[in-house]
Amino acid sequence: MTGSSSPSVAEGAPRRHGLGSRVAALLVFGSSAAVLVVEIVALRLLAPYLGLTLETSTMVISIALTAIALGSWLGGRVADQVDPSRLLGPCLGLSGAVVALTPAVLRTTAEWAPAMLLLIASSTILVPGALLSAVTPIVTKLRLTTLAETGTVVGRLSGVGTAGAIFGTVFTGFVLVSRLPVSSILIGLGTLLVVGSALVQWRTRGWTGTPALALVVVAGGLATTVAPGGCDTETRYHCAQVVADPDRDTGRTLVLDGVRHSYVDTDDPTFLEFTYVRAIASVVDAAFPEGDPLTAHHLGGGGLTFPRYLAATRPGTRSLVSEIDSGVVRIDRGRLGPGARSGIDVRAEDGRLGLRRLDTGSRDLVVGDAFGGVSVPWHLTTVEALTDVRRVLDAEGLYVANLIDHGDLAFARAEAATLGEVFDHVVVLGEPTDLGLEPTAAPEGGNLVMIASDRAVDPRAVQEALDARQTGWTVTTGDGLTSWIGDAPVLTDDYAPVDQLLEPHSRQGGR
Repeated sequence: MTGSSSPSVAEGAPRRHGLGSRVAALLVFGSSAAVLVVEIVALRLLAPYLGLTLETSTMVISIALTAIALGSWLGGRVADQVDPSRLLGPCLGLSGAVVALTPAVLRTTAEWAPAMLLLIASSTILVPGALLSAVTPIVTKLRLTTLAETGTVVGRLSGVGTAGAIFGTVFTGFVLVSRLPVSSILIGLGTLLVVGSALVQWRTRGWTGTPALALVVVAGGLATTVAPGGCDTETRYHCAQVVADPDRDTGRTLVLDGVRHSYVDTDDPTFLEFTYVRAIASVVDAAFPEGDPLTAHHLGGGGLTFPRYLAATRPGTRSLVSEIDSGVVRIDRGRLGPGARSGIDVRAEDGRLGLRRLDTGSRDLVVGDAFGGVSVPWHLTTVEALTDVRRVLDAEGLYVANLIDHGDLAFARAEAATLGEVFDHVVVLGEPTDLGLEPTAAPEGGNLVMIASDRAVDPRAVQEALDARQTGWTVTTGDGLTSWIGDAPVLTDDYAPVDQLLEPHSRQGGR
């Protein structure tokens, strides 16, 4: 044995043709990017049916990682048993077909067979993810002609794959989602994968299966147009729909990810349909002299129902709204009518970042009505966030927050405990059965409104205002509230398990 020659991978192995280093890098880069595109878009596709929660994100990420691990392992194993040039085309083509069909399949399943949604969703992520992840070991096998270059080939392609995954993540999050509907992204990606399959097969060995897969992609696009779906518009964060009220000509409901977020009467901003909005209005009526203008900040805008109400009933009120979704802001302006907009300034920004920009003691009122799915974003629930709310309020200022909880109300109790750490006075409003105050009924949960301030709030005046608006809600404060909170934890930036504290619930009802 001499040291002048490099050992080959396998004696007598057939020579590979048609897959140069640039083509190999492009295949690995593109397939790795595609896996991350599917993962991110799947989150948005499932949000209207499963909610945009930590559990949903964890599930999708876990399935995607499982697909990557499974595809890498099986792809390498099969490439050692079969001529790898025969595998690339099917991996790309079949994954493209599945990706293109995903929007129609998931939306149809969610509407017609919801019990099967998790299984079908897992399959639509796992199958294309595994097939695409198999591309890297297959390409590595094709490029590895001698053991002497193992480190170079494997290291280069691994690096290219990681770069592709980064590109797929950034490009999807910053470009695709902001410009294209979810279904268009997936159908477009499926088309690219099928075209890539055809080019690879044409260059290496030819394949007659590509036309059939192209027909599958076309079928996926056509099916998406007729599949059930609740989106008029896909914004950066939501599947949005505006629904006309059949009983009120000027009534409109803003539906985000399947949840009724706001009701707006385009001609009469003083008409408040949702009970929780009437409760917030009752608090403001009881706490501030009638008709006096206020300086308000709103965490979350939705349909701008309450800022419009303040502008109509308290002329001269200045409302600054932090609404993270610029697409929702466009819907407000284009489809929910101008209403009473004088003095309303809407900024497309995160609520907590918006708070930081406000001067100390500059607000009479802060309204918390921000939701991701059915959960208040966790970073708006903590001691640190509420300390910033307290900072921007003046000495007589009020913080009024809407939230949703069910079951044993673990999150609601924790948020009340957290408010008590920051403010001198806390009051909770809700239906007696929702609060668990009916001795013969278990807590049902639903919308609750919490008031926090450093000045005392007259519970009797609030109750009278609630009764005047026929809410059916009651006021809980003092020893009754302390007993209701019990040993609930205080939420901090370091510990705020909001999604875990929320109980499973039906997402079909309104807020």
